[in-house]
Amino acid sequence: MQHLVAFPILFPLLSALLLLLPPCGKNLKIRRFASVSFAFITLLINIYLINEVLQNGITSYAIGNWQAPFGIVLTADLLAVSLTTLVSLLTLCCVLYSCAGDDARGNFFHPLVHFLLMGVSGAFLTGDLFNLFVFFEVLLIASYSLLMHAGDKHNTRAALHYVVINLVGSAVFLIALGTLYGVIGSLNIVDMAARIPKLTGDDIFIAKVGGSLLFIVFALKAALMPLHLWLPNTYATAMPVIAALFAVMTKVGIYSTIRVYNLLFAPENGALASLGQNWLWYGGLATIAIGTFGVLASQDMRKLIANLVIVSAGTLTALISLQQPQATAAALYYLLHSTLVCAALFLFADLIARQRGKVADRITTGRPVKQGFVLGFGFFLAALTVIGMPPLSGFIGKIWILKATFQQAEYMVFWPVYLISSLLILVAVTRAGSIVFWQNNPIDADKNDTQPAHPMQILATYILVFVSPLLVIFAKPITDFCLQAAMQLHQVSALTQTVGGL
Repeated sequence: MQHLVAFPILFPLLSALLLLLPPCGKNLKIRRFASVSFAFITLLINIYLINEVLQNGITSYAIGNWQAPFGIVLTADLLAVSLTTLVSLLTLCCVLYSCAGDDARGNFFHPLVHFLLMGVSGAFLTGDLFNLFVFFEVLLIASYSLLMHAGDKHNTRAALHYVVINLVGSAVFLIALGTLYGVIGSLNIVDMAARIPKLTGDDIFIAKVGGSLLFIVFALKAALMPLHLWLPNTYATAMPVIAALFAVMTKVGIYSTIRVYNLLFAPENGALASLGQNWLWYGGLATIAIGTFGVLASQDMRKLIANLVIVSAGTLTALISLQQPQATAAALYYLLHSTLVCAALFLFADLIARQRGKVADRITTGRPVKQGFVLGFGFFLAALTVIGMPPLSGFIGKIWILKATFQQAEYMVFWPVYLISSLLILVAVTRAGSIVFWQNNPIDADKNDTQPAHPMQILATYILVFVSPLLVIFAKPITDFCLQAAMQLHQVSALTQTVGGL
């Protein structure tokens, strides 16, 4: 069982290497078949790992049996394995979608996707901050190359901004790690949680500086205001299948905040308890507001969806700051739902743009969509989900979020911001859908000689959309799972005794 924890990292690494070698490296059909097969096997590995964690509890794997604070420790709890499963499902759908032709528009698409999967999975499973930095760099290097896949001058400019700002973030991350290691003597997260209450004197203030720098890095990765400006243009100009895959990228920053905030700065951690809580709370609310304004101002569908990603990041951050199991559980359910539905919307925007000629995905009157029913039904199902209309998963997530925040005094601030944001998003998304599908130019109706969507693209997109009804049908076991994952995360004292070789 312990060795299994490393498989979600090692198997994508092996897959990426095999995809570079003959016969995969020379034959596109073989490469596609192998990539889809590898992605499916990775998903099965993660599902099996979830079952093992449910049966046996949290599992820690010290590579080479080197324990904290010196060893590399991987930790599989319900939060981590649920997110590795999420990213493996998203990767499988994006690989399927790309096999219709997007993968042939540039070099090394499939190996880079599996390298990205490796980096994201490693970030979710690592038990120490230094290796979190290492996996951040792995996924960022892969993402730099993927952003340039089939690129032109527009996404080259956006990619350059993305690269520069993340290089600055990496430098700040290293400074934060050096600062924390200097006063705590460890970068193993669980080990640090046990040592932080013992800090005294000036070490407390230095640790606060290091912790604050960490939050700046994670805010940048999660696209929180005012560090969100890189995201809309980057996601809107990237190839849509890449943007769909990147829907999980901001969640790496959110996950890192959850993990560090609830372990290192737990309420029982003395002078560092709840460090930066107000910044996270008000930063989350401000991100919701600015993302909503971005949704309203968007003139094309991909930028609208990119701003929806920002809104979801703000919502999750506000919930995290409460440091309550119910709020964390609601955040996990919302994270699963929002990641998949935003990815599906990116793919629908791509298919719609291909069938509207020069108008593409701009929210304006133009050529009718050739496959109006197939794409329209899927788009409106995804739109209703992201808006939070019953009986889809967005509604359950919204009700759970409102209930979790109602138990806190802060609900009087959160509820107006969140509900007004939901109303404005409802207006913006329904307006965009009605213009694209119903306000068409009849003169252009007979000139629509575009190709219909490939069955593989329809299949991959609808898999993502139909996860929402499944989250409703199996709402009871899934919500119980989210609560159990949140309780594991918040039981810091139990975690320090069972994980990390302490």
